[in-house]
Amino acid sequence: MKTAETPTLEPRPGRAENVLQLPLGLLGFEQFKRYELLSRPEEAPFLWLQVLDQPDLAFIVVAPTAVLPDYEPQISDEDVAFLDLRTPADALVFNIVTLRGRNNATVNLKGPVLVNRRTLVGKQIIPLNAADLPVCQPISVTA
Repeated sequence: MKTAETPTLEPRPGRAENVLQLPLGLLGFEQFKRYELLSRPEEAPFLWLQVLDQPDLAFIVVAPTAVLPDYEPQISDEDVAFLDLRTPADALVFNIVTLRGRNNATVNLKGPVLVNRRTLVGKQIIPLNAADLPVCQPISVTA
């Protein structure tokens, strides 16, 4: 998995409304549990998932509906319970983006990050329909 250089952003010391807890971390980065979701208007619809305990590490993420409106990961009952998702509206889904060149990127549909909007606790999941989803779905990164 590639990450990109963290953008220069105004210092914002982990405001509670942006801090996500991922108790199991991300695949390959299990040691990191606390993240901040950052945005820059000029980079929309892409966001940064900044590792709070390692400032030089961040992941580019995107809400899947911004690039693939038909994306519907099937979430297991175990993941619903782990995240205490009471209604579908509680769930916030992000997918990790990999840059493969200046205007070439892919999005991981097989391992979305699911976050409870109420508690801000998240988990990278493997959807029940993962066999039908690519790890490297090409997406457009140009306006």
